[in-house]
Amino acid sequence: MTEIESEPAAAAQIFGDRIDVARRFTSNLVEHGEERGLIGPLEPPRIWSRHVLNSAVAAPLFHGVVGDIGSGAGLPGLVLAIARPDVQWILIEPMERRVAWLSEQVAELALDNVEVLRSRAEDWRRGPVLDAVTARAVSALRTLVPITAPLVRDGGELILLKGASAANEIEAAEKQLRKFRITGAHIEVLGADLLDEPTRVVRATVR
Repeated sequence: MTEIESEPAAAAQIFGDRIDVARRFTSNLVEHGEERGLIGPLEPPRIWSRHVLNSAVAAPLFHGVVGDIGSGAGLPGLVLAIARPDVQWILIEPMERRVAWLSEQVAELALDNVEVLRSRAEDWRRGPVLDAVTARAVSALRTLVPITAPLVRDGGELILLKGASAANEIEAAEKQLRKFRITGAHIEVLGADLLDEPTRVVRATVR
């Protein structure tokens, strides 16, 4: 039987009165995620700390209408939508089986602040209208910039969840950042007082 990580004490603090919805989503992901190709067999023992809370601690950074590129299992998009029901989320995912999962979760969890869009970011046709774009574990920053920046309004933000190599990614993306008029790229470390492994976010403004 697969070992499942117990809910860390920080979960209730991070989600507040949304913790019950977060618990339902996490339970659904553990129960169905591997069979549906959303998470690997090693993930249930660290589902809260490595995935759900890693995504959720970024929730205070967002406002308005936000796009999540390559939503996959709903990390970070669904988790952020649970934590921030006052923000509108567009989950952009090209793969049909993942879109089906996201749509099922939106319905089951009654998330009326979420739109699931089956599309690649490159095929976005609504123009630069989003207040921010986020992504987690999709690709390197220099690859992400050209497909995310065109979705964001002037003065909007890229808020991208990254790993320990975030500083190197910013350096490697210098040319793309300049080309797409992205300024102030920097790293913010979130949840250091709550999580064993804090979340690193690359944050920058689109001009």
